[in-house]
Amino acid sequence: GCSPQGQCGCCTVLVDGQPRVACVTPVRRIAGRSITTFDGLPAADRDRWGEAFATCGATQCGFCTPGIVVRLAALEAKGIPPGEHGPVEQALLAHLCRCTGWRTIVEAWDRATGPVRSGPVPPRDADRATRRARLEGGVDQAIGPEVAAGRGGFADDLAPAEALVAVPDGRGGYAVGATLTEARAAAGRVPGRHTTDELRPVLAVPEGDWDITLQTGWVEPAYLEPDASWCWPGGTPATPLGNGGAFGGKHTSKVQADARRLADQHGRAVRVLWSREDVVRLGPKRPPLAAGVDRRNRRVVARVVRTPGVADALAAALGPDAELAVEEVDVAGPPTSRTLRAAGWAEGVALRAALDGVAGEVASPQGGRARAVIGPDGSLDVHVDAGMPLDEAVLRSYCMGAAHMAAGWVTSEGIVVDDDGVPVDLTIRSFGVLRAIDTPFVRVVIEPSERDPVNGSDAVFGAVAAAVWAAQGFPPRWPTGRTLR
Repeated sequence: GCSPQGQCGCCTVLVDGQPRVACVTPVRRIAGRSITTFDGLPAADRDRWGEAFATCGATQCGFCTPGIVVRLAALEAKGIPPGEHGPVEQALLAHLCRCTGWRTIVEAWDRATGPVRSGPVPPRDADRATRRARLEGGVDQAIGPEVAAGRGGFADDLAPAEALVAVPDGRGGYAVGATLTEARAAAGRVPGRHTTDELRPVLAVPEGDWDITLQTGWVEPAYLEPDASWCWPGGTPATPLGNGGAFGGKHTSKVQADARRLADQHGRAVRVLWSREDVVRLGPKRPPLAAGVDRRNRRVVARVVRTPGVADALAAALGPDAELAVEEVDVAGPPTSRTLRAAGWAEGVALRAALDGVAGEVASPQGGRARAVIGPDGSLDVHVDAGMPLDEAVLRSYCMGAAHMAAGWVTSEGIVVDDDGVPVDLTIRSFGVLRAIDTPFVRVVIEPSERDPVNGSDAVFGAVAAAVWAAQGFPPRWPTGRTLR
């Protein structure tokens, strides 16, 4: 996931029973030592962890979970009892999970290690669970214990062994080799760094006498599986979406077209693989925004990086009883996209809360409804109506993840882009994603409904973002730098 920076934990293995990140561990250091991967765990343990993760909704795409399970298995071997969450949250500092919001993983720890593990598994309809996952993630997605083992299906899983490997060369083209090592050597790849520069607003607030202002910056989607595709000459390239929708971040990815073009050019199968640095440099971001809010006249003036569809999304969220003026501007920077989770609409929900002075229930364009309340201790209480739940574990998992993502978006997430428009925060730890120890307690209540099922997590994303901003007193910049927990 970090490609490799030793920062995401996806490749965690046990070296003589101790968890280590394989991608930055030299082979010479493990000579004569015992190496245990996820598949090396006892079959009964693999099944136990897989059942716990599936039951608790502690996995979605499954890219990060094999490494997490390996680390938790090592923690269990130390005798840490179920219900002891401090050591679990500390252990999870070595990992990044974008999907689940951490709380479900802690719940899976309790289920896998405690007496409840011998209890009955809640009944589940696989078709209904898959349908709910598609509504929330936007693509077909595997559901079940095997996903925690990383067997949900990823973009590069079925690439032929004889395929050439292509990686971006940093000059607008690709370096091609027989292996990933050879291709990276030809590209002259330099590992990314985390800048010490401070986050800066991208756009100036429009002139006016405002009660509240807001400036957002560049935010990385931070999906764990980097963009990848492969193709035979003249064939249909593999989708980069794999077993997850990447929160809309891969819908405009260039890797499919590049895989087809390179396969035709070389006359054989070609795999196109982006590193984490490539994802940050080339992948789309939420369009930064600057806005002023005039409560008395119920007027909002917004300036936003030019992105088709974002102005309409802002208007839809603010509603017909608010006056809105939007100026779209061109700036030097990475590409932006309306396809990212609730882009434009969620910003509009937050600005609506600023107009009203309070965050209320929101209704997403897809028909989901949600409201969020921040407790005195920073905890999040989230109610969601997504029509018929279909599968409560899946719906709850996506809503937990959306709450975590929204809280981080408002309080901690952002990357620095230099004056030439080039991202300089290229390590996965520099994105500001909330860690397990920083994530507040989240309670998701799924409202019973007989409506047709609709996406619910986007409504949760908007509701939580607005509620967090309101609870912190509508500070003028995101990230606010203020903690919740």
